[in-house]
Amino acid sequence: MDNITEQEQREFLIKLAHAKMPFGKYEGCYLIDLPEYYVVWYYNKGFPKGLLGRQLQLVYELKLNGLENIVRNIKAGFPKP
Repeated sequence: MDNITEQEQREFLIKLAHAKMPFGKYEGCYLIDLPEYYVVWYYNKGFPKGLLGRQLQLVYELKLNGLENIVRNIKAGFPKP
């Protein structure tokens, strides 16, 4: 998330809070609620390109550091964009 404004960071986090997995075994699951092993699998395999990949990469970092509640609190407090 380098070279982006604070406002863009906020918007990215709000979108992440409402983002759902678009395919696969966990289709429809909020990205932040994906099992840790699944996100680690993507980390090892390589994240997809584009927005989904950037979101999954951030989810990985949040889970790695025990910070998932940041996104869960945003999801609870902000309406879907």
